[in-house]
Amino acid sequence: MKLLDLYAKLKKDISSIEKELERSIDVDHPLLRDASLHLLKAGGKRIRPVFVLLGGKFGNYNLERIKHVAVSLELIHMASLVHDDVIDDAKTRRGQLTVRSKWDNRIAMYTGDYIFAKALSIVTRLDNPAIHRIMSKALVEMSIGEMEQIRFFYHTEQSVRNYLLRIKRKTALLLAISCQLGAMASDAPEKTSRLLYRFGYFAGMAFQIRDDLLDLCGTEKELGKPPGSDIRQGNITIPVIYALENPQLRPSLLEELDRIKGCDGQTNIDRFLDMIRGSEGIARTEALASSYIDKAIAVLQELPDIQAKKDLTGIAHFFGNRSY
Repeated sequence: MKLLDLYAKLKKDISSIEKELERSIDVDHPLLRDASLHLLKAGGKRIRPVFVLLGGKFGNYNLERIKHVAVSLELIHMASLVHDDVIDDAKTRRGQLTVRSKWDNRIAMYTGDYIFAKALSIVTRLDNPAIHRIMSKALVEMSIGEMEQIRFFYHTEQSVRNYLLRIKRKTALLLAISCQLGAMASDAPEKTSRLLYRFGYFAGMAFQIRDDLLDLCGTEKELGKPPGSDIRQGNITIPVIYALENPQLRPSLLEELDRIKGCDGQTNIDRFLDMIRGSEGIARTEALASSYIDKAIAVLQELPDIQAKKDLTGIAHFFGNRSY
């Protein structure tokens, strides 16, 4: 299944969520409104709302209820991107100027704060304290994940476990609760919502691992930003961790990393990228992403055999093979 085919099937409901997203960030303050809309108009795959919608298919599907979850989770994702771009000093995202680049860091930070606040406000329209607790806990974990990423900048001794825990908090958790809360908002059985959480977690891990691989192997056209953005910021991802385990390659990589760090990320990194691309770290990373996809699909086998299950299977395969 192609992802575009799924979006076409869900077009009406996704369109409704897009309109709700735009309404949710409408505010009288012109600068807040313009900055928020700029981010929204930059687009995105809207994977989190799609996961909410598909999770809702396993219960009593009611768009008017589950859209509050879908909008809240997408707003949380959007807000985290604004803050990430400030931390990363990013000029572009998806080929468009970032909020911090179009305005400045102060406007970006307050815009992110505003969008976070709107997300929490919207989800309270659902009278379900369990959903509120899960979403609040996820926000705490995401914040810890961001701090951990900063703490491990240019840290060449970090373990694979460190990396996996970090991406769980930063990425996989939000995708996991997207599936789970869509089901919960539709009153699906508790076992079903738990299984959907596990699916979203495994799929989310694969998504981020693949994302980190693309950052090193993709082109600027594919990525919407220069390749190697992670390492310029000091973020050592799993292909680099694997490559550093090679005793023959490690000294040269450490030398390159010291040079990149010493230039504060403002230097040519072509040699570093060539070294990583030629290492076994690439194949090992691809294998790791595939193992998470296999786990995600295995979880789906325990769910009712409905169309949403097939759609989630298709998304899992897309995550494992995506090139953008």
